[in-house]
Amino acid sequence: MANNHEIRVLLSAYQCGVGMGSVSQIGWEWYQRLSTLCQVTLLTHVRNRTSLEAVGISEDDSNIIFIDTEWFAGPLYRFASRCFPRSEHPKFLIASLDFYVYDWIATRHCQRLLKAGKVWDVVHAVTPVSPMAATSLYKLGIPLVLGPWNGGIASPTTFPEIMKAESKWLYPLRNVGRLVDYLIGSTRNASLILTATRFTLNSIPLRYQSKCRFMLENGVDLSLFKSSPWPQEPTITNPLQVVFVGRLLPFKGIAMLLEALKCLDFPVYLTIVGEGPERAYLERLVKEYNIVDKILFTGNLPLNEVAPIMQQAHVFCLPSVRESGGAVLLEAMAVGRPVIAIDFGGPAEIVDEGVGAKLPATGKTDVIKGLIEQLESVWQQPELWKSRGQEGRRRVETAYSWDTKIADALVFYKELLGSKA
Repeated sequence: MANNHEIRVLLSAYQCGVGMGSVSQIGWEWYQRLSTLCQVTLLTHVRNRTSLEAVGISEDDSNIIFIDTEWFAGPLYRFASRCFPRSEHPKFLIASLDFYVYDWIATRHCQRLLKAGKVWDVVHAVTPVSPMAATSLYKLGIPLVLGPWNGGIASPTTFPEIMKAESKWLYPLRNVGRLVDYLIGSTRNASLILTATRFTLNSIPLRYQSKCRFMLENGVDLSLFKSSPWPQEPTITNPLQVVFVGRLLPFKGIAMLLEALKCLDFPVYLTIVGEGPERAYLERLVKEYNIVDKILFTGNLPLNEVAPIMQQAHVFCLPSVRESGGAVLLEAMAVGRPVIAIDFGGPAEIVDEGVGAKLPATGKTDVIKGLIEQLESVWQQPELWKSRGQEGRRRVETAYSWDTKIADALVFYKELLGSKA
C-alpha cells in the first residue's frame, strides 16, 4: 500500500480560493493541506487564479489546471443577479449550471493528459459541496471520491414569509441536478461518497448508500480559531455580548434575532458580521425597534478578524431557518463559545445541550420566543453557558478540525487503493 507522499491525487475544486466565500475556502483548505501530504494536481476554474496567485501560487505551476468557462458563466451569473437581486439561493441555483460546462471541459482535458502519460491514483471532487454537482470525472478510469457533499435539505414549511423572500418556488430546479446525475452516472460510478448530514445521505438513491461515509464538509483551522477565556460574565454594566456571522439574507433569520433583542430587559449588544442584500432592511428594523445603540454592523471581514470578534462574545447565534452546513457554528465552538441555532438542517446535527441550545423550527413566533428564553438563560446562568463553550471546543478538537478531516481522507484513499490492488 502506498504511503501518503506516493499517493497521486487529482483534486477537482471548481471553487477554490481565499476570501472568496465559504465553499471556495473549503476548496483551498483541501488543496493546500493535501499538498503537504500527497502529490496533488489541482483542477479548478480560471476565476480562482487571482486568489491563488495572491497566496503565492505561481501562474505557471504545472500542478494546477485552470478551466475557463467565463464565456458561459459570466452572462449566466449576470442574468441570475438581475432576476433575483435579494435572493441568494435561486441566484446560486441558476449560476451553478456553469459547473456542468466546467466539468465537461475538465474531463476531456484530463483524458488528454492521461493519454500523454500523466498518472493519478485517486480523483477527488471536493467542490461544489452539493449532490447537484454530478461529474463525469469517473470516465478517467480512476477511483472517484465525491464530497463531502452537503445538501438534500428540504425547504421548511413553517417559515412561509421568509421562504417567500427566498423565491422558494425555484427550488425544484435542484431536481435538474438529480437528472444530470442519472444521465452522467456520477453517483453510480463513484467509488466513495462522503456525506455531511442525514439529509444528504437520504437524498442519495438507496442502492448507492453503501458507498457513503459520513464527513462534515466544513472544517476549522485551529491555529486561527483559538480557544480563549470566556468574557467577564454579563452584568448591568457589562452587556451580554452576542455575535452573528454570515451573509445578510432573509433565510438567515437576523430579523427574528433583532425582534428578540428589543424584548430583553437587560443590557445586550449584538455584533453582526457580514454583508448582503438584506442589510438596508435590517438597518431600518434597528431604527424602528429603537435599538441602534445595541447593534453593530461590521460588514465583511477576513477570517483573521472574525475570530477575535467571536472571542469577545458570550454566545454565538445563528437563527438561520435553512442552513445546510454550519461552518460558523464550528468556528464559534472552536474559540470556546456556546452556540444557539435552529433545530433544522446542518445545525440540528452539530448543536445539542452540551454545546448550546436548539430553537424549535416551528415558526417565527416560536423562534423569537426561544431566542428570548435562551439569551435570558445566558444572562442568568453564565457558568452553565461557559461550560457549554468549553465542551464545544473539545468537540471541535476531536472531530471537526481540518487536520482530522485530512487524516480521515488519507485513510479513505488508502482503502480505495488497497481494494484496487
